[in-house]
Amino acid sequence: MSSKFQVMIIAFMFAVAGFFIVWYKVEFLNIPLTPHAKKDYFTISAEVSFVGENAPAEITMALPAQQEDLKIISQESESGGFGFTISKTEEGERAVWSKRSIEGEHKIYYKITVSPEKVYGYIPEAKADFVQHVGNGAFDTDAFFALWGEVERAAALNLIETVRAHSSGPLTFAAQLIYQLNHEAPSDSVKMLLNMKREDKVSLITKILMHEKIMIRKVRGIYLKDRQKVRALKEMLEVYTEDGWKLFDYEKGHIYKPNNMFIWQRGNDALFTAKGVSNPKLRFSVIQTQVPVISTIQQNIYGSNSEFLNFSLFTLPASQQNAFKQILLIPMGVLIVVILRILIGIRTMGTFMPVLFSLAFIQTTLLNGLVMFFVIVFSGLFIRFYLSRLRLLLVARISAVIIVVIAIMSLMSIISYKLGLTQALSVTFFPMIILSWTIERMSILWEEEGGREVFIQGSGSLLVAVLAYFAMMNEYAAYLFFSFPELLLVILAVIIVIGRYTGYRLSEIFRFAPLGHS
Repeated sequence: MSSKFQVMIIAFMFAVAGFFIVWYKVEFLNIPLTPHAKKDYFTISAEVSFVGENAPAEITMALPAQQEDLKIISQESESGGFGFTISKTEEGERAVWSKRSIEGEHKIYYKITVSPEKVYGYIPEAKADFVQHVGNGAFDTDAFFALWGEVERAAALNLIETVRAHSSGPLTFAAQLIYQLNHEAPSDSVKMLLNMKREDKVSLITKILMHEKIMIRKVRGIYLKDRQKVRALKEMLEVYTEDGWKLFDYEKGHIYKPNNMFIWQRGNDALFTAKGVSNPKLRFSVIQTQVPVISTIQQNIYGSNSEFLNFSLFTLPASQQNAFKQILLIPMGVLIVVILRILIGIRTMGTFMPVLFSLAFIQTTLLNGLVMFFVIVFSGLFIRFYLSRLRLLLVARISAVIIVVIAIMSLMSIISYKLGLTQALSVTFFPMIILSWTIERMSILWEEEGGREVFIQGSGSLLVAVLAYFAMMNEYAAYLFFSFPELLLVILAVIIVIGRYTGYRLSEIFRFAPLGHS
């Protein structure tokens, strides 16, 4: 296997691995690709108001469970002096507020914050134990229609036979039943049943489905709309079929759960109960807020079940995160250097010296950094030329230049402070050793190649440093490399591929263009 083929295979594997991890984090961990992406949060507040009767009081309320498409972020109770516990029942969890003795008007709140996002790892419910159903055996009509007259019973059985004839199972039976009860031109049997004062439409549907041994359960939910206030939750029905639970609207029949509906309770227990108090009322409200996605990831990092998030840069302390936000920009600058040197053919003073200057420019701002660079380098060159006349050895000469550079930087800081130019105080971010070597290299190059070569390599270095600065200062690039450090594998793959290039550089094409016309 040739080395060129091995390089292509290695680069391909790195690129695929990097992009795959990025895709996984975006798709399954909900990490956005843009730094300013925001997530909708909905805070649902349940307010229970009542009047105490100077007696022991106990208020209970059903609590929602985790859902597939609406993730519960947080839950909290504002008890107002009441004892608060959560009890587990067959139908799920219930909040319990209690107090030995109360009087007067009181309000307690329960707030849940949810986010519209997929909850991966969510397991849909199988056949539940808390369903209304009829045991095995023959139909017992009186069990469901005990308080009805003979005419109403006959109308119900007639409606059941009609629905049976037009259905093939629990799903179609429930859908056909709701259709018949909401038809614009209802049959005589339906008219008679709907005119009964002791039964409403919901009760009719429930009893007829129970009569047919179809397992059902009530569903109560609330639509997530900003600044919505409701006194009662939307009540619907779920019917168990071979394909699991199917949702039904009492008016529309079979429906798919709306994306903006949060299911608060499933089951047939009371939504809330109140003992020892009078005039209890339950009211719901919804408030929508938008939160930066990246902040929500950082806040919930330790509660995540994902190893990718628990073993990521987000888990580091804030100071370390800020450091890595700078460090992870270096590969972007390195890629710029590789492209400009290998493909374009720009000559620089040192291989990666421009990247270090780019990091300094980030701290000082570009204009201030360029001014400081010219002042320090030209002053250092003047001192270096004088030191060369003293015939010092290389180590001593470099050491002397370093001291001179530090002295110049100190002097610039003092002068700028006296003049009120606080931006220039960041001169300390300049890499002193690199500056010293740059001065030394420029002076040697001047002696060997002349001032023209110094100008070419010096201006090339500054050009690369400025381009790398703009690439590294890009907000989106900084965000992507911190949130998705796997992109370093992609950059590595690109650099490996470019490293095999041995053709003409762009500058050489222009340089030798006249030869092609001769």
